[in-house]
Amino acid sequence: MTSVLLFYPFFKPRRDRSIFRFPPLGIGYIAASLRAAGHSVTLIDCTFLDRSTALSQALAAGAEVVGIYCMVTMLDDSLWFASKLRRQTRLLVAGGPLPTCDPVPFLDQFDIVVRGEGEQTILELLDAYQNGVDLATVPGIALRSEGAKHTQGPVTYTKDRPFTKDLDRIPFPARELLPNEQYIQYGRKKYGHSITTVMSTRGCPYRCEFCSNVVFGGSYRERSPGNVVDEIEAALRLGYDRISFADDVFTMKKDRVVSVCEEILQRGIRFQWECLGRVDSLDAATALKMKQAGCTRIYFGIESASEEILALMNKTITPEQAQTAVEIAHAAGLQVGAFFIVCYPGDTDDTVLQTLHFATSLPLDYLGLSMPYPLPGTALFERVRSRIKRDWHPDESPFGSHVLIFNADFSASKMWFGIIKGHAQFRIKKTLGKLAPIILAPFEKITDGLFRLMK
Repeated sequence: MTSVLLFYPFFKPRRDRSIFRFPPLGIGYIAASLRAAGHSVTLIDCTFLDRSTALSQALAAGAEVVGIYCMVTMLDDSLWFASKLRRQTRLLVAGGPLPTCDPVPFLDQFDIVVRGEGEQTILELLDAYQNGVDLATVPGIALRSEGAKHTQGPVTYTKDRPFTKDLDRIPFPARELLPNEQYIQYGRKKYGHSITTVMSTRGCPYRCEFCSNVVFGGSYRERSPGNVVDEIEAALRLGYDRISFADDVFTMKKDRVVSVCEEILQRGIRFQWECLGRVDSLDAATALKMKQAGCTRIYFGIESASEEILALMNKTITPEQAQTAVEIAHAAGLQVGAFFIVCYPGDTDDTVLQTLHFATSLPLDYLGLSMPYPLPGTALFERVRSRIKRDWHPDESPFGSHVLIFNADFSASKMWFGIIKGHAQFRIKKTLGKLAPIILAPFEKITDGLFRLMK
């Protein structure tokens, strides 16, 4: 048995305005797999901690092996904590989206990078470590060559690990190790209800240019409806009120969605839930079944109202499909949220304003507008790589957590004007109802002109 510390270094940015705050499932899955294999696991989720407290807890754990999760927003903190834990740790492991797509920078501080799906990799890694077996025999990792650790020596990439096919065999996330009471209290204060996530599928077969899916690749795998609802019941027993499905596209297959809904109804479980869907994978019958089974909200990634920009994004949807899906969900009694990207590379003033007008014309209950962010490992990152000028530091922005990191065709101030303009149009419509056109028409005309004048 090995003592393992798993560390989730999320600290809320000072200007963070996100409405989403969920317990981390990925690191919970790793913890569950380790415990099932007999290892001793401590999990530190930093969401409600300050850095000094988190470091004190990590040092006090005294674990032989430390695994630190990292995505782009956590890079600085991941490397900082690794440097602080280096001396007392026998094996320091990085995992998550950013180490998967760009392992080399992590190997200055870490011994190993786990690439991709980690449950089986971490078990085999610890088994090799315990038995003195060459770690380079473990599939799905990256490491420095022997004798070159924490130097600029060559990096060894072991063979890729195949994705787990039978998701029902993976233990449910070790939610009992997470600060559930704090998430529950936070949710009830912030939204009026507590909410946690369940992932009923893994992966997405689509290839949107801006989307990072490096951990699950282009795979798409499903859990059985019974297995999914078993986990839902376990999560609700912890005191949560609602479930948010963390699937990339919950509505990928209509028959599967209906099967999950029927399993919920058959068991007589009464709870509310939400999910993310594609606009080309929802029909009226499915939306009504979802509503019947407790779904209250669905989010769509629409991104643009321009067919040319949608094609550039490789979204493989049309504005007409988007409008139809939103109207179907709305008619079924679901709250509808939608996400759009403002000033995407290739956008013009005309297409941006077209998108903002379209977004605020839909019957939406939530509107998410963001500037483009080229995530490492995406096709968008490769397209604008030569124009990237700095790393992402959310506290640098005066408006929120979005930061322009590349030399774009639009200035950051123009992008922010577009985002604020869109939110203002949305709020006017929601607040004034039938009277909105009286204010909205002149507001749009004036702000459209101002947007065009900006550089």
